Order: sequence, then structure tokens, then C-alpha cells
Amino acid sequence: MKYPGHESSILEFKRAVPTKQELTKTVIGFCNLYGGRLVIGVDDGGEILGVSENEVDNLIEGIQQSIFHNCSPFIIADIHTQRIDDKLILLIEVSEGMNKPYFLVSKGVDEGTYLRMGRQTKKATAEIIQELKWQSKGKSSDIKPIYHASVKDLNMEAVERFFRNRIQKSEENLQASLEELMIHYKILIKEHQRLSPSLGGILLFGKIPQDFLSEAFIIGTHFKGTNGRDVIATRDFTKTLFDQFEECVAFVISRLNRQFTIEGARARNEQLEIPEIALREVILNAVLHRDYNLPGPTKVAIYDDRIEIFTPGIFPGPLNSSNLEMGLTYIRNFLISRILREAGYIEKLGSGFLTLFKTYREAHLPKPIVLEGPGFVKCILPRRTIQHQIIADEAPEQRVMKLLLISDEIVAADVIRSLSVSRATASRILAKLVLQGILSKNGHGRATRYKRAKK
Repeated sequence: MKYPGHESSILEFKRAVPTKQELTKTVIGFCNLYGGRLVIGVDDGGEILGVSENEVDNLIEGIQQSIFHNCSPFIIADIHTQRIDDKLILLIEVSEGMNKPYFLVSKGVDEGTYLRMGRQTKKATAEIIQELKWQSKGKSSDIKPIYHASVKDLNMEAVERFFRNRIQKSEENLQASLEELMIHYKILIKEHQRLSPSLGGILLFGKIPQDFLSEAFIIGTHFKGTNGRDVIATRDFTKTLFDQFEECVAFVISRLNRQFTIEGARARNEQLEIPEIALREVILNAVLHRDYNLPGPTKVAIYDDRIEIFTPGIFPGPLNSSNLEMGLTYIRNFLISRILREAGYIEKLGSGFLTLFKTYREAHLPKPIVLEGPGFVKCILPRRTIQHQIIADEAPEQRVMKLLLISDEIVAADVIRSLSVSRATASRILAKLVLQGILSKNGHGRATRYKRAKK
């Protein structure tokens, strides 16, 4: 019997109680993000193995002692058992912490801070630690002041134009000064009688945002074929987020195919090979939800059979790729979200992925793929190409190959989790792909790793 759910940023399975350090790292990782549940007595594929009933009391006491002595600030964990059929499993549940960052006492905050990124627990960088400290104050990271910038670094004409359009749309008669409006919206942060632009203010209205946030831009690249080796065209989209979004969308559209149908004597109906609204929503989500504290630009890659949008930062909330069609939304950048919404770029919060999947279904295209990796989210939009068409009812081998879109190597446990199959079935699928020369394998037993075979 299988435990419900799959491993994610809020759920992890363990066959047995891990080492003290591994246990506390996982608990700390949960607390520094959205909370989570560690289930002991369940293997990587979700198969329930159970724990010894004679040892469960000692296990609970040992876990409580490990968390108490090794974690700082103090973490309160709910540790209890659950019986499923004739098997007993052990659950360790923690909520999102209010005193971030949490860290290992033995290593200190700089070296001992961890957080969950997808199915993995990773050591936090200095930038992430700073963001965790900011979150503990209950503030969005895009309203952090940029102290080495000044009001002169903002395009005041653009700011005034935004507020003038906003007032006209809402038919309000605001008497506040432009400076008061900017402070109210957190475009400017006032501290000790000094005004500094916020991170979001610079990104939205800065004259040259990359002077202060050097990697806050988008790289758009068109590759020949499907493997990303030969570049046909590439562009860097800089300036404000408005500019980046509009120019990147225009670049991608210019590289895609169009279909024409004649209606009547002269009318010609032109249709893009993928829904334009889906493309706009995905790139807008990348601009809106990316973690601007992480180094590295957003990347948009065009291949013969797909478009890939790579965004630094994991989902801004306890989402995963399996529940994106539920309309849930978690906002990472409140200022950016508000400005984009009032500027008319966002019609309804939470509708982006709903629109993406709906328009693809209506166009009878293969379903888009959204993958969460360690520190990034990748969205893959299939293109309407005959030679690389992916059928709706995919074979298990096709689903396995999709896993290699997010990682260079995979193990059998990845297949077990993704396809919800037994280890024997996963091994049989992988062996078939190796025999066909599609995959190569390295190692033995559970440590065996698989990757694309070299042609």
C-alpha cells in the first residue's frame, strides 16, 4: 500500500529514522520555508514499510532530543504515529517558522541554515539567509530599500504616468503628492528622514535597474534543433520589468510559426502555433514570481519542439507541479504584483497557470510541463510540430525522458515517484531504454544513475 502524496517541498519519505544531522537539516529546511511533514517508514516510491512498534517510543524520544538540542531558534515539532492497515508509521510535522532563519547550532547561522528546494534540502546562500531574515519581519523582499540608490535613479516621468493612469481608471480624485504616493506604495522607503528606492521600485521604474541588480534581466535564445547546441539568435532583455516582459514576448513570437486560413474573398485569419495568451502568462509569471535575491537571469529558450522558461527561485508557496490547475496563488513580490495588476498586466491573481493549461487544451496541444528543481522552476511549452508531436496518452518511456529535461541524471527512485510505479516496474522501464540505446547507466544497485546516451 502507498502513502498518499509525492515527495515535495513540504513532504519527505524515509525508510528508517535518518541520522541526527540529516533529521535536523530536514526539519530546519521545512521551518525556513512553508513547514512540512517527514514520514518515517515509507520508501522513496511511497510504499509503506512501517516501523517497529517495540521501538517507536524510543524513536520519538530520540527525535525530540535531537530537535531540541540541535536546532536554533527552538522548533516545536508534532511527533506522532499513524496506523495504516497493519503498518505503523511515524510522522514529524512542523509549521513554517516565525523566527527565521533556523539553523544547526553546531554550524551557526551562516553555515547551518537549510531550506527545502523541491524534494531536496539545501544549504542556504548568504542572499537567501538575508531574505529569510526579511521574511521574519513579515515583509515582502521587493520592498527592501536599495541604500546605494537615490530618488534620482528613478524615472519620475514613468512613475507619474503610472499614477495618472491609475487615477483615471479608478475615477479617484487623489490629493496626495507624488512623493506621498510613492512612499505609500513602497516604491520609496523612508527611514530616518532619508528616502531610498525599494528593490521593486528600481525594477519597475529605475532608469537603469541593472546598475543595482545586475542579473535581474531575461536572456532569450533561439536554438537550432532540440538539444541547445547551435544558437540561431540570442538577446538580453534589460531595463525595467515592463520592458523585459514586452520585448521578450515579442522576440519569442517573432521566432514562432504561424498558420493562415482564408475566410471569405479577402479576409485572412492568422494564428500562432501556440496560444499567445499562454506564452504571455508564463513569461509574466517568470517576471512576477522570480526570486530577485538569487544570482542568475531568467532564461527563455526556443527549440524546434518546445519553449523552456527557466526562473530562479522555487514556487512562492507550498505549490507543486501537480496542483497548479487549482487556481491557488502565493505572492513573493507584493509591490511588483500590485503595480503589474494596477497597470493592467494581471487580470486576476491565480489565473496564470489556469489560463496556460486551458488554452493548451482548447488548442489540442500536448499539456505543458511545469517542473520544480533545486532553486528554480522550469516551464516547458510544447510547440505544434509534426515531427516532435507528443501524444496525450504518453508511454512510460516518454514520461521517464521528461525527467531528463530538469536533471542530467536520474535514479530509479525518481521514476518511482514520478510515475507512481513499483521499483521492479521502474527498473524494467529503465532497462528497456538502456537496451534501446536511449539511456546509459553508471553504477550498481540503488546507486545506479541513468542519463541520455551519447550518439
